[in-house]
Amino acid sequence: MDSTTKNEMQPALLPGSSCPGSEWPEQERAERLARGAALKWASGIFYRPEQLARLGQYRSREVQRTCSLEARMKSVVQSYLEGVKTGVWQLAQGLEAMQEAREALGQAHGLLRGMAETVQALEPLREQVSQHKQLQALSQLLPRLQAVPAAVAHTQSLIDAHRLLEAYVSLRELEQLQEETWASLGDMELPIFEGLGPLSEALGQAVEAAVGAAGQLAREDPALLVAAVRVAEVETGRTTSLEQAPRDWRQRCLRALQEGLEQVHFGTHLLPGPGALAGWLEALRVALPAELATAEALIAPCCPPHYKVVQLWAHTLHSGLRRCLQQFLEGPELGAADAFTLLHWALHVYLGPEMMGSLDLGPEADVSQLEPLLTLENIEQLEATFVSKVRANVVQWLQKALDGEVAEWGREQEPDTDPSGFYHSPMPAIVLQILEENIRVSSLVSESLQRRVHGMALSELGAFLRSFSDALIRFSRDHLRGEAMAPHYVSYLLAALNHQSALSSSVSVLQPDGVALGALAPVEAALEELQRRICRLVLEALLVELQWLSSPELLDDVCERTARFCRDFWRVRNPTVQLLLAEAERTVVLQYLCALMQGRLVCRGADERNQAAERLQHDAMQLRDLFLDLGLEESFQCAPVLLTLRKLLNLRDPTMLGLEVAGLRQQFPDVSEDHVSALLDLRGDVSREQRLAALSSLQAGPQPSPPAGRRALFSLVPAPTPAPSSCLPSGPCA
Repeated sequence: MDSTTKNEMQPALLPGSSCPGSEWPEQERAERLARGAALKWASGIFYRPEQLARLGQYRSREVQRTCSLEARMKSVVQSYLEGVKTGVWQLAQGLEAMQEAREALGQAHGLLRGMAETVQALEPLREQVSQHKQLQALSQLLPRLQAVPAAVAHTQSLIDAHRLLEAYVSLRELEQLQEETWASLGDMELPIFEGLGPLSEALGQAVEAAVGAAGQLAREDPALLVAAVRVAEVETGRTTSLEQAPRDWRQRCLRALQEGLEQVHFGTHLLPGPGALAGWLEALRVALPAELATAEALIAPCCPPHYKVVQLWAHTLHSGLRRCLQQFLEGPELGAADAFTLLHWALHVYLGPEMMGSLDLGPEADVSQLEPLLTLENIEQLEATFVSKVRANVVQWLQKALDGEVAEWGREQEPDTDPSGFYHSPMPAIVLQILEENIRVSSLVSESLQRRVHGMALSELGAFLRSFSDALIRFSRDHLRGEAMAPHYVSYLLAALNHQSALSSSVSVLQPDGVALGALAPVEAALEELQRRICRLVLEALLVELQWLSSPELLDDVCERTARFCRDFWRVRNPTVQLLLAEAERTVVLQYLCALMQGRLVCRGADERNQAAERLQHDAMQLRDLFLDLGLEESFQCAPVLLTLRKLLNLRDPTMLGLEVAGLRQQFPDVSEDHVSALLDLRGDVSREQRLAALSSLQAGPQPSPPAGRRALFSLVPAPTPAPSSCLPSGPCA
């Protein structure tokens, strides 16, 4: 760039200014400030006269500085102007390029418009090409497509024949052909493949049915179970190009496993009816551990590890049982026996070593951390039901005992006596036994139920004592007024005192462990009041002459001989007299058992067994009454063994003999196989298999301990092989 051009590009500046003030007001203001500052500086420098001599120096220095600044400013402005010129040139070049591009784009737009018209003209040709390709693909697939109906039918036949792996392979081939056809024909579906959906569902249902019967298949046909699980696993991990929902057959299999297991054990048709709860629970006690053992030994090896078969089995059985129990509790109110059975089973048996707590089960079968079978509300409901039903039974039993005692007050005979010469009646023992037995049984369930039953027992005992006292008052009033003269009025009043003494000395049996000592205070106070009332009645009866009658005669020869033998036992003081009477009763029972074991009683039909059972019951009751009259307490008697043998003899279903034999062994641990075999011979209808099954129950479980206070009985009875004969031709009480 020459100097002339540069001068032309430079702006013209007015003298004494840098920029027009009207265009740059900030510059003008800055210039004024600079001038003012310069004047202020100059006035300060040249204020003193001696400084004026140096004015020339200052002027020349400022001129130099001004020239330097002007040169620098000119250089900067010149550089700026050169950059502006370059930018203007580049803009001109860019404008020219844009114009060229615009022309090119216009030409391209025209070409594209022409091509669109050409494309529209070629669209029919494109459609024909597409159809040609589809026809070409279809012609190639035609042989395979023609075989599709036969393949579908063949696959269905494989499904019906339970050949699941082969059916799945055939189905996959058909679906692969469907995918190829779908891709080749441009996402077009052929009607020939409409049967694949139902075919797939049929295979899924077959797999589900096979897995649902896993328990049975694991024993009978494990290969079918393995095939079903493999098909489900392979299908679960497969993806398809078709727009279809995935078939999650693994979840269907898991649901089928759970539903099949619940149906086997908790189906609607299997739920217990009224009175059948105990048998149903007992069946579950045996079936559930066996089911878990089967799952661990047979089903788990047929399934992948991630199925966790044993855990699935345990949780499914637990949840199904819990749901069944909830439904059962929502139905009609249970009886006392069913309520007790359910409470004891759910709280003790289910998680005990006989079932889910068995050491034979692995940790995967642990259900202790799951929801309990019975909620707190269920337990409260069952305990209330049990106490209510037992209360009604206790009231009935106590009233019956009281009625029986009151009925004896007007009889012609004196009250029964114990060996010490005191009047005796089984009523106190019966009353306390009824109450104590219910308290003891309730303790097998829980402490809360025991507390409830204990409170109920004390309440009913207090009510019984009040009723007994009222009955004595009526008895005394009727006798003194002459309305109902009692031949042995005073004797029965004294017997009533003995009843009160017996109750007072034995009421402590109603005090279970863990109950406050003061709980018996109301009953003890009622007993004291009863004693005082009876004493008053006896004192009022001092004006009445006592009448003594001879003892009543016993009925048959055996009892008569026994009574004659024991008639002087009353001279022996307690407790020896109790031991003598107990030994006498035990001897009679042993003789009875010896005669029974000799085969003199062999039944040949149901009628004869019924007659024999009635005879055993009659003899047992007769022996019991005999020794009660002699003063022997019923708890020391051996005669109830005849009632136990009666159950064994009178059992209608021989297949249940094992349970009765086990119960006999529990009560009498010294019974042997020879004894049981001889007793089974008495029935006359036990097969060899049933005999072996019944005898095997003697070896099941550990040897039980003899009940408290019960001595050996069967070990003293020989058990020879009996000779068959007709029923009841001879015998101890025939």
